Amino acid sequence: MGAGQSKADTEEKVFYNETPIQFSQDVVNHLSDRSISPDTSPERQSTLDAHVRARIQAELQHLRAEEESVQREIELALERENIDREKSSAGGEVAEGDVKNSMTLMGDLEEIRTKVDRFQTRRQLSDYPAVKESGEAVVLCYRQNPTTPLDCWREVREFNASVAQAESQHLASLR
Repeated sequence: MGAGQSKADTEEKVFYNETPIQFSQDVVNHLSDRSISPDTSPERQSTLDAHVRARIQAELQHLRAEEESVQREIELALERENIDREKSSAGGEVAEGDVKNSMTLMGDLEEIRTKVDRFQTRRQLSDYPAVKESGEAVVLCYRQNPTTPLDCWREVREFNASVAQAESQHLASLR
């Protein structure tokens, strides 16, 4: 161990085989067919195709993830821009008549909701008992005469008259 130094042999060594090597004709034909035809075998081709598909899918997922991150960045930038715009217009309630901040818009929305609620309470049928009674009479008549609904013409006419009267009363209350 260590008595002699290792040195790289720079001269080439050739070993001669004393026994002849022989290949069968099938092996020689197979090797010569491969060297003539550079096509890959179907198994190798399917493996290569699967590898290429996997690489394409991986790249596609990478691109989609990158696209999502870019979209998130754009959304955040737009949100910051909108917040800055709201803050700048908060000093004056309305800047140039068309840009309002979210608090002003929420107040307007709440005001509209209260108006709709008041309108809905005015429309209650309890204020117009004649409409409710004549409507119930029409429904009852239709149930009693399911095959001959034209027999309910009197009830329908009374219902139409009571609705017209309720409409006129409602319009008069709005004036």
